[in-house]
Amino acid sequence: MSAKFISFTAQGRSSYGMWRDDGVVDLAAEFPHWPDLGAVVASGGLKDLAKAAVGREASHPHDAVRLDIPLPRPEKIICVGVNFPDRNAEYKDGQAQPTKPSLFIRFARSFVGHEANLVRPPESEQLDYEGEITIVIGKEGRRIAPEEAFGHIAALTLCNEGTIRDWVRHAKFNVTQGKNWDRSGSMGPWLVPFTNAAQLDRITLTTRVNGEVRQQDNTANMMFDFRFIISYVSTFTTLVPGDVIVCGTPTGAGARFDPPIWLQPGDVIEVEADGIGVLRNGVEDEV
Repeated sequence: MSAKFISFTAQGRSSYGMWRDDGVVDLAAEFPHWPDLGAVVASGGLKDLAKAAVGREASHPHDAVRLDIPLPRPEKIICVGVNFPDRNAEYKDGQAQPTKPSLFIRFARSFVGHEANLVRPPESEQLDYEGEITIVIGKEGRRIAPEEAFGHIAALTLCNEGTIRDWVRHAKFNVTQGKNWDRSGSMGPWLVPFTNAAQLDRITLTTRVNGEVRQQDNTANMMFDFRFIISYVSTFTTLVPGDVIVCGTPTGAGARFDPPIWLQPGDVIEVEADGIGVLRNGVEDEV
């Protein structure tokens, strides 16, 4: 199993390290020049972290830490909308499959980590889920050729791209206000180093709500594959280490049921992808 690099809080102190079966290995003190996991990625230091953990005893039991979003301050979080054919068909607008991806941005504050609760705001009951595979850039690039794209990925993680549905429809040409409510989505649980194409090209992505499978598809079916996404995005903006790209969700979000099934306090959502892990979150109302 690949290494699992985490950002976490223990006893009121933020740190980073490795998640193992026997507990958490705190590695931040050994690398004072890297203040957080984002700095590790920016310096190409994930291999150094892995070496430092070899032979080390766990410093914390799993239940003594709170997992935070893996990268606390990415320069960019770019999200791809409508990236599976069945998801495109959900819109029933008669339009052909698009030739270019729909993109929008999210802010880090809109995410919580693994096992934290998503927050439903008082302004809307329409909190929805979207399970997605997420790539973390490890090498700067502009106008990256598709065949070179995988050389720019440092790691993989998961995202529940939680959405306030009625707020994405407040305006004609944007979804930003429905996608950026504080603590409405999640990211994690950890970063898995990216080493080869098999980690992305044909893997299954599944979202469960209270144990029921709501979304499931394979990355081989994506309309815009990971190579194309990196190439396309890097055409208009320079991708830098630590940038995050959230790559699209399959059909089956709550909005597509008749009637819609919105998330409720007490629900548990799990996003799972082969070789990456399971991202799990509950739901609570904002107080």
